[in-house]
Amino acid sequence: MKNVILVLALLFSLARGMAQITIEPVEYRQGETVLDGYVAYDAALKGKQPGVVIVHDWMGVGEYVKMRAEQLAKLGYVAFVADIYGRGVRPKNTQEASQQAGKYRADRPLLRARAQAALDRLRQEVRVDAGRIAAIGYCFGGGTVLELARSGADLAGVISFHGNLDTPNPDDAKQIKAKVLVLHGGDDPYVPAAQVEAFQSEMRKANVDWQFVAYGGAVHAFTQKGAGNDPSKGAAYNERADKRSFVEMTTFFKELFGK
Repeated sequence: MKNVILVLALLFSLARGMAQITIEPVEYRQGETVLDGYVAYDAALKGKQPGVVIVHDWMGVGEYVKMRAEQLAKLGYVAFVADIYGRGVRPKNTQEASQQAGKYRADRPLLRARAQAALDRLRQEVRVDAGRIAAIGYCFGGGTVLELARSGADLAGVISFHGNLDTPNPDDAKQIKAKVLVLHGGDDPYVPAAQVEAFQSEMRKANVDWQFVAYGGAVHAFTQKGAGNDPSKGAAYNERADKRSFVEMTTFFKELFGK
């Protein structure tokens, strides 16, 4: 039995070593606006794979979200990095990021349209099983994928990592077709208890299939090392919450897509 286990472990290791992770830039559009996203996949895999839209935080498309796309590609998914802000719009600091994020948070129809454009583009990928698609987002992106779900988008599921939960039209939750998973910093000052309570009430009233996981001691941006390590600032990396939320994501995907 021990020899069999060793052989299986070796085969698994070899299979992982044969992965051909590819990340390619993708130009697409929402209306007349040109958007610059990325697609990541394992070129060694055959057949159709589940697809995942990834929406960036308020700093826009950058190395962090591309890293997350690569992680998903290594797990066997086709990941598509959405560009909500548009070509050339890449905030250089938090002030610019706040202005950009605020623009879309103030115009939820536009925010939804930008997210839908990424979803539509992912469906065009030849490697993607169009019937097995989810969307995830971080911070600003977490709120974005929840809005995409509220629009009635045809998705298997959405995951918000430390995202905002508010919406101007709570009744839109009745349009949600996707399963919803929220991964939340239990001490996040930017998403206070009143917002959490309102969101949970919204989900219940709409009879959504939803889950909510809060990580004690974690604040905003708990998956992002660039947020620093000082929780008193309201946003900080939390290694334990980062690892646990990643496991929650993979478990959720297995539920949505199978092995």
